[in-house]
Amino acid sequence: MRRLFLLLLFLLCLLPVAAQAQGREYILLVGGPSLNKWEKFKAEPHDVFWGSFVRAARTRIEQLRRSTIPVGSADTITMLVYRKGYVTRGQQDGRDYISLINTVRDTYKINLVWFTSGGDVFNYVNGGKPRSVNKIMGFEFYGHSNAKCFMFDYSNEIDSCSKSWWHEDELVRLGRTNFTRDAIIKSWGCHTGESMSQKFYAATGSKMIGAIGKTTYTSRIENQDGILNGIIPTLSSSGGRWTD
Repeated sequence: MRRLFLLLLFLLCLLPVAAQAQGREYILLVGGPSLNKWEKFKAEPHDVFWGSFVRAARTRIEQLRRSTIPVGSADTITMLVYRKGYVTRGQQDGRDYISLINTVRDTYKINLVWFTSGGDVFNYVNGGKPRSVNKIMGFEFYGHSNAKCFMFDYSNEIDSCSKSWWHEDELVRLGRTNFTRDAIIKSWGCHTGESMSQKFYAATGSKMIGAIGKTTYTSRIENQDGILNGIIPTLSSSGGRWTD
């Protein structure tokens, strides 16, 4: 009996180690592009290039693979992508963008998850992996946004509107223990730092960096750290800044 007790005690001591070995997760949330049939009439049309958000996420993935999360690491990288936006833009352009996005998955050995609604994203962030052992070490958004909302399909189904989103008042649906204490959380969309960042902190206890003002995905980095034809979004408003 004593030997059995000692064996059980030994196995219990191993549980935290086993849980830790499952690793953490870095999530990149990617919205869809607008359609030219509406944007071409505007003074400043959005998304002339279909892949700005995907390429910016791909650039970040390459940085992570070269630094903190190499292939074979216990930690994983997941890219959540609004699929319908790339289907409709592909139909407009006569190209198969879904297959092109799949090459990012294959090249960098990441987990690619397609989503349709904001509810899908909440479900994945809360339970795509067991958050008791697979904490989120990073969460970044690439897409259209305003001060109060991530807009996954802005100007894709309806001109200048969105039917798929995350609104700041819905952030209470996020689990407060999903993220590691030192998680990197950032929105690369416009205006997030003006309101949504504060609601994110209130809901989760984790700070999200967001922009005061607009951002742009028009910049290209050439051979920076060996990364070819990459995109790192930048602030584009006069007096714009990052804040949490």
